[in-house]
Amino acid sequence: MVSGLAVRSHVQWPKTYRIIRSIYPPVDLFEDIADPRDWEALVAVEAKTNPRIRYEVGDLGKVPAGRRISGAGASFVMAPFGHCSTGRPGRFTDGSYGIYYAGESEEVAVAETVHHHQIFMRSTPQSAGWTSDFRVLIGSIDRSLDDVNAVPDVLDPDDYTASQVEGSGLRAAGSDGLLWNSVRMPGKRCIGAFWPDVVTIPLQGRHYCYHWDGTRVDYVRQYDTGAVLAVT
Repeated sequence: MVSGLAVRSHVQWPKTYRIIRSIYPPVDLFEDIADPRDWEALVAVEAKTNPRIRYEVGDLGKVPAGRRISGAGASFVMAPFGHCSTGRPGRFTDGSYGIYYAGESEEVAVAETVHHHQIFMRSTPQSAGWTSDFRVLIGSIDRSLDDVNAVPDVLDPDDYTASQVEGSGLRAAGSDGLLWNSVRMPGKRCIGAFWPDVVTIPLQGRHYCYHWDGTRVDYVRQYDTGAVLAVT
């Protein structure tokens, strides 16, 4: 069920920014020029000699063949849809389906990922230090999305109950994705695409490293410039 308060809005951003961990390699199945409708058959064949292929590809059944994408860089878009899990819910999903999250600027993408990296780090015993490398993915979007800023409680800083209900309802009703004001950086906006074909295949931007002081991420370092920036 949806609130009925979301407003359809055309989102045309020449650049979107998504930040992901740098440890994930591309998946050949998505990168090669192959018909996405044949992927299940190809995976079944490959898995006979490479049992890891199913893990690398994820659950293809979560994305209809007509909404899959392939080609150079497609792994970056396909990954959040095939590797979603109820053990890793998000603001607009309980984890049973994937969402491609991105921001309208690199700064807001950093702010959003710093928040979530802090939550992860607090659940580990890892000591202070430069902990994890990230890469920036720069794409674009030209699509009608559902602006959910007027929906009560969907932008609660910590409780995702209302936002998950709204996200699930809109997706089931045929929405391509969501638009909302960033909770971590006021004045900036974020999008969440429900399907891979909603956004363009991104190009890789700069790399970052996040510093963990034992309680929070206090610095981020840009590898290309060497700049170390304080997180406020």
